[in-house]
Amino acid sequence: MQQFYKNLSIWLIIALIALLAFNYFKKTPEKHIAVPYTEFLDRVESGVLSRVTVIDDAVFWRTADGTQYTTIVPPAHAALERLLAKNVAVTAEQTSQPPWYLPTLLIWVPILLLLFLWFFFFQKGSSRGGGGRVMAFGKSKARLINPEESKIKLDDVAGIDEAKEEVAELVDFLKKPEKFVAAGARIPTGVLLYGEPGTGKTLLAKAIAGEAGVPFFSISGSNFVEMYVGIGASRVRDLFTEGKKKAPCIIFIDEIDAVGRHRSSGTGAGGNDEREQTLNQLLVEMDGFEANDHVIIIAATNRQDILDPALLRPGRFDRQVMVPLPDVGGREKILKVHARNTKTAEDIDWQVIAKGTPGFSGAQLASMVNEAALLMTRKNAEVITMDILESAKDKVLMGAERRSLIITDREKKITAYHEAGHALVAWMLPGADPVHKVTIIPRGRALGLTMQLPEEERNSHDRTYLFNNLCTLLGGRVAEEIVFNQMTTGAGNDIERVSELARKMVCEWGMSKAVGPLAFRATHPMSSRPAEIISEQTAILIDTEVKELVVSAYETAKVILEKHRSQLEKITVALLEREILSREEIRELIGTANEIDQRR
Repeated sequence: MQQFYKNLSIWLIIALIALLAFNYFKKTPEKHIAVPYTEFLDRVESGVLSRVTVIDDAVFWRTADGTQYTTIVPPAHAALERLLAKNVAVTAEQTSQPPWYLPTLLIWVPILLLLFLWFFFFQKGSSRGGGGRVMAFGKSKARLINPEESKIKLDDVAGIDEAKEEVAELVDFLKKPEKFVAAGARIPTGVLLYGEPGTGKTLLAKAIAGEAGVPFFSISGSNFVEMYVGIGASRVRDLFTEGKKKAPCIIFIDEIDAVGRHRSSGTGAGGNDEREQTLNQLLVEMDGFEANDHVIIIAATNRQDILDPALLRPGRFDRQVMVPLPDVGGREKILKVHARNTKTAEDIDWQVIAKGTPGFSGAQLASMVNEAALLMTRKNAEVITMDILESAKDKVLMGAERRSLIITDREKKITAYHEAGHALVAWMLPGADPVHKVTIIPRGRALGLTMQLPEEERNSHDRTYLFNNLCTLLGGRVAEEIVFNQMTTGAGNDIERVSELARKMVCEWGMSKAVGPLAFRATHPMSSRPAEIISEQTAILIDTEVKELVVSAYETAKVILEKHRSQLEKITVALLEREILSREEIRELIGTANEIDQRR
């Protein structure tokens, strides 16, 4: 609303100036032929004129042919008696004088308008830290959250108990810094929070500030670097200056890898040179922090491996805290935290939901609870039930249903056999993750999906488990080949995942006898490390081992599906009828004839 009134005032000023100028210049003077005074007197004597108009010191007349003339009359109007003597009708007029203030407005209003626009766009700015002022490029763009505005506490952070314990003493230091100073202890200058996206790094930093009741400066690493060299370093200096004024406080730099990457060995140019100058200034400022500054730097990143070593040395970010993905217990706590403000049924078993969301981050769990609340509203339900949570979980995990997608009967049949192949291979392989649900309802870009959920949390995987995953992923393509003797593009994503997993087994995890326990890790495109040199012979050997591994998994899946062809047909028919099959329904279709099925 404030911006609206500003724009309105500007347009009103422009309209006023335009109106005044229009009124002043709207009378276009008529063109007249100038005639000397003596010639004018001759025409008067000759009796040619019948009517003239006197305006100030000028006489205007028009001849019969319409030509207009003008003559400047000397002072005292010497011609007046002659005009009257010849019976010429004389009309006297006075020029309309503009208001006394109009010339002043025409001169000063444009100047004042330009000054106002310059002040508004170049000086006034809108951000708190002065980052919106064009003439203040060097000012920090950090957002200040005062203690009374911060409502996030450590109790609001769940599922990362170890990380909370690591940073808990920071709260004590910010609350009672004199106790640590008296003991001669030096609190860490900087704390680096690293982990996968969505694990709660930013939330943890805000909770520390909220729990300690201190100001919280928040800025992204990308906000330091601009196209002008030296701006980033100036913003770093301004940020730390403001932080010292508000001490004790917390300065939080999110996505610090945007400015803290490895510095190049040579002289950079352009944006790279500006980034390195910004990083150098950040290092200098962190070195300048004394123990009694009472300012703590907290940074977050998803890519700890690309940070400059000078940034991670003791005295700067000397404490590095990993914020991992939550385990099953942590996921249960996170779900309960996010469900506090929603209406949930009393019979909801949060442990079951937590077990069904392996690998979910805190952000994904929050999104799932929010989707459940939205789904409850759409269904006009009074509370969130287990079914609604399951639907919300499927949406977050697999994407929204695309029931409006037009699929031919043949495509639907191929998809049913494809998903049945995945499910049956996973069911028959010992050690594979149990099948949780199979569907042929299109979700996202997939025409169908087979969901497996592990029975327990796993932090490491053996070769048998990984090989079973290869077989399961290839089960869909094998089923298409057995039934239709054709290959479709539906297995594209499966083949991509199989290729990646098999190459990791050979190159990174040493699960090939021919290659041996050697690591040939591919260099990340964002990493500054030089690429590893691999001989041509080794590259050929790696490709051969990866192919043999994939072909072996393909043949294993083919044997399983050919042996249990009748169960494959049963699952397919059921999928075409019901579109979704649960674990219990698959168990009924396959039967309990073999010991693997008995175990499941």
